[in-house]
Amino acid sequence: MDSLNHLISGFGVALQPLNVGLAFAGVGTGTFVGMLPGIGPINAIAILIPVTFAAGIPPESALILLVGIYYGSQYGNSISTILLNVPGTASAVVTAIDGHAMTRAGRGGPALAISAIASFVGGTLSIFGLILFAPLLAAWAIRFGPAEYFALMVFAFSALSSFAGGSLVRALVSTAFGLWLATVGLDPNSAVPRYTFGRIELLDGMDFVVVTIGLFAVSEVFQLLEDTQSGRGAPSIAGKVMVSAKELATTGWTMVRGSLVGFLVGVLPGAGGTLASFLAYSTEERIAGRSGRFGEGDIRGVAAPESANNAAANGALIPLLTLGVPGSGTTAVLLGALLGLGVTPGPLLLEEQPDLFWGLTASMYVGNAFLILLNLPLVGMFVRALSVPRWILIPGVAALAFVAVYAVNGSAFDLVLMTLFGIVGYIMRRLDFPLAPVVLGLVLGPLMEKNLRRAMALSGGDWGVLFDSPIAITLWGLALASLAAPMVLSRLTAEVTGGPSATHEGGS
Repeated sequence: MDSLNHLISGFGVALQPLNVGLAFAGVGTGTFVGMLPGIGPINAIAILIPVTFAAGIPPESALILLVGIYYGSQYGNSISTILLNVPGTASAVVTAIDGHAMTRAGRGGPALAISAIASFVGGTLSIFGLILFAPLLAAWAIRFGPAEYFALMVFAFSALSSFAGGSLVRALVSTAFGLWLATVGLDPNSAVPRYTFGRIELLDGMDFVVVTIGLFAVSEVFQLLEDTQSGRGAPSIAGKVMVSAKELATTGWTMVRGSLVGFLVGVLPGAGGTLASFLAYSTEERIAGRSGRFGEGDIRGVAAPESANNAAANGALIPLLTLGVPGSGTTAVLLGALLGLGVTPGPLLLEEQPDLFWGLTASMYVGNAFLILLNLPLVGMFVRALSVPRWILIPGVAALAFVAVYAVNGSAFDLVLMTLFGIVGYIMRRLDFPLAPVVLGLVLGPLMEKNLRRAMALSGGDWGVLFDSPIAITLWGLALASLAAPMVLSRLTAEVTGGPSATHEGGS
């Protein structure tokens, strides 16, 4: 009852004309920023922080604007991802698997529509979690030490067998490639260069934007050129641009499960939307079993990661606000904004500044409503981009990729590196090696290495520390089950049907 009363007072703050306008401006800016690879919510928030200081608006109003950009960008990412196969963030990579496959099948409209709806569902359900479980989940997140985080990363990688369409070997090779890319740069402990080949530009490691844009966008350009040369037509708009009632019913529980996975993972500092979207997608593929068409344009493959990464964005606010612990780069920038506004995150925030916490929570309901009202009517306009002739589309995608990468560091070397990754991505696609595990390995590799080293340092080199806690043991068990599940299901299916067990070949 106290939470309900606080939420009602929060709506009193959120529905003030200034705050309503800022919520709309935040989600609108976030959507636009999310559509542009290489910019991202971090840069947009960093640019607007001094503006909010100079304008002298109240802390809760400034936070409503900045957080609106944060969760608004989660949907914006899906637009370029689904239509052009150009993911701007790691969490959007999973959406590209089935989202762009739907576009190539002429169903880009329903893919964008379900993305908007799933984002709304994930954002809304996670706000309920934020209201009801913030203190409890914050205390639970503290129990995750280095060993638990390492086991969580192993579980994430084991789930990648799902992305290979049954080819565990190809998925593991792609994952190993991503983990190798994560080791490029200076050793975090000794500062010794690793795999830099004498290039100063690689001392900071492989830039995520460079690798992702190369693997996906540039390889897509090569694929479009091949399609044009071979006479394969461009994707068309087949049928309606909105989802049907049957598709909504099919994805209903998918969005609920994705929201739950995303919210719980988002609470963990350092996990974020990337891990959440991968786990949600993998979960749905296993639930669907042989009835699913994951990797070929299954609409559930869009609904699951989109609901998960939006829920994770809201879940990440729990450790930020209740513990003062940022769980991602964007929440780290938000922490700086809070401190600059004179707000000290921590366990006493809910008692000392309830208007800020509950006003922000209520504004997220308002912002999510704005998101779906803003973007659903624009689905048809977004999809019409597919009718652009290829002689315009191919150079346009290439130009977008080169501008996005150059805007990050202003480095010509990054452009060369991006092109090389484009060639690698094209070859991997031709050989049916999945690209998503490469990105997950690159993103989670540094976290995995850091937590393994911390666990070893705390235990004096005793590897048993990785299996000491119930949480770690549970995660290791899930990892083993994830690896064994495809083989077990294949054997059971063969026994039931009387045919040979399916071999784990093919890829996505």
